Amino acid sequence: MNILMSIITVIYYLLVAYTAVILIYNLIKTKTWEKEALYIIVLLPFLLRLFRLK
Repeated sequence: MNILMSIITVIYYLLVAYTAVILIYNLIKTKTWEKEALYIIVLLPFLLRLFRLK
């Protein structure tokens, strides 16, 4: 049971990291400050979860 929970946790954090990388890439690529602000607002919970702060 613990092995299954560990596998699911690793998959979850890999998915969060993948999503964060895509959001950072789009943040760097965008030109308008409105979209940059939206990307930062969306990216913040992913980074907090990835670093296990919340």
